[in-house]
Amino acid sequence: MSTTAAVAIAPMLIGGRWVETATDTWEDVYNPSTGQVIARTPHAGKEAVDEAVEAAAKALPEWADTPVVERARVMFRFRALMEEHFEELATLVTREHGKTLAEARAELNRGVEMVEFAAGMPAMLMGQTLPDIASGVDAECVKHPVGVCVGITPYNFPNMVPLWMFPVAIACGNTFVLKPSEKTPLSAVRLGELLTEAGLPDGVFNIVHGARACVEALLTHAKVAAISFVGSTPVAKIVYETGTKHGKRVQAAGGAKNHLVIMPDADIDQTVKQLAASAYGCAGQRCMAGSVAVAVGGAGDPLVEGLVDFGKAMKVGPSDPAVSSAAETIGMGPLIRDDHRKRVASYLDIALQDGATVALDGRQSASGDGFVLGPSVVDHVAPTMRVVKEEIFGPVLSVARVETLEEALAQGDGCEFGNGAVIFTQSGHAAREFKRRFNAGMIGVNVGVPAPMAWFPFTGWNRSFFGDLHIQGTEGIQFYTRQKVTLTRWPKPSESHHDPVWRSGR
Repeated sequence: MSTTAAVAIAPMLIGGRWVETATDTWEDVYNPSTGQVIARTPHAGKEAVDEAVEAAAKALPEWADTPVVERARVMFRFRALMEEHFEELATLVTREHGKTLAEARAELNRGVEMVEFAAGMPAMLMGQTLPDIASGVDAECVKHPVGVCVGITPYNFPNMVPLWMFPVAIACGNTFVLKPSEKTPLSAVRLGELLTEAGLPDGVFNIVHGARACVEALLTHAKVAAISFVGSTPVAKIVYETGTKHGKRVQAAGGAKNHLVIMPDADIDQTVKQLAASAYGCAGQRCMAGSVAVAVGGAGDPLVEGLVDFGKAMKVGPSDPAVSSAAETIGMGPLIRDDHRKRVASYLDIALQDGATVALDGRQSASGDGFVLGPSVVDHVAPTMRVVKEEIFGPVLSVARVETLEEALAQGDGCEFGNGAVIFTQSGHAAREFKRRFNAGMIGVNVGVPAPMAWFPFTGWNRSFFGDLHIQGTEGIQFYTRQKVTLTRWPKPSESHHDPVWRSGR
């Protein structure tokens, strides 16, 4: 990482070399705890993308022919280096993103799990065989890499989301080009350094930085075979449509508006803690954040009262340990940018205009030079309100009130998104109905954030996902491989030839 006037310049990794791109357009990288610029991200264009993709394409044949056991051993070494530098990586996330140290460590743990999953690739790439599928004919089905893969990742999980993608892609025998968020490039750069240290050959993993022009060049490049994307729904839709139009495989995860249903028999104290962790974790900047709490029957009043008390007691402030000696005790850190903080805060005025009640106003916690905004609770919301329909991506929890579980399920049916949903209850029947019928791909029962771990796919539905094969788990392996079926027959030397499958007689 080079520096100019004490501000780091995020380099690109192309063909094993760390390089700086020639550009007139830059993105400032802020420390959200202080509001200060700590780095600059170059906006690369088509030329840099061409270099990175060509480097990946050049490295592909040899890497694809590398035994899968050797590819897995690189992942083992990479995991060991991540563990060795664990606190450094977590602190870097806090510094460039703003989430608390505890949240950064949790993010990193999830990323390590993905590397562990990828390290088991020899077992997961085993094919299928069936001898004598026809007389004297054996059949086999084996997995092959798809080629040069691209990952386009968001700012909110600068370690975990890239690690959802490239360890599996690389272990499957592909090469990879990562385009991290221009707002949080430093974690990706550090991961690239550790991959190089782990012995990954030059060109197998590359990094380019940029914004729209960079993304468009990646989506349309002739030598790119597959694209993985995580971001907002409007952009996910564009990525999917553009990538598939140009013949790419695409998995594009979009936004969300996750509903959390609280039944009258729920343990309110435990539910409040889970709701707060879901809605206010990572300052609400995650696609699995709880956004709408749907209180059934008489659960509304005690729920709102508990949420307000919990929110008022939360310690909100700078999360960077270099800035605050109390960083380890912070319950919620700042948002990514000041303009984003203002946008999130504006929804409180929008809610009031639409007829809702602001039971807890997080703007009262906003102070200092960092991008801090406290937790908010908006009560008595209706399905037509903007705070219910739109993804806010901040620490704002809306509370709707209904009389029955059927009404709560109907609210889910009316939501355009479909990432996650949760029910809090002691009733097995209610839980069974909810997990079977709610219109979302990831369901929690008394679990605030139902995000699957590495071994299961991240199964967003509706406008929360565009594509056929999801990120993570065995679906991730399917996405990064293509299958080849071979039929083999070895006739005796004296045997006359006949087609074993398309026989004319019986």
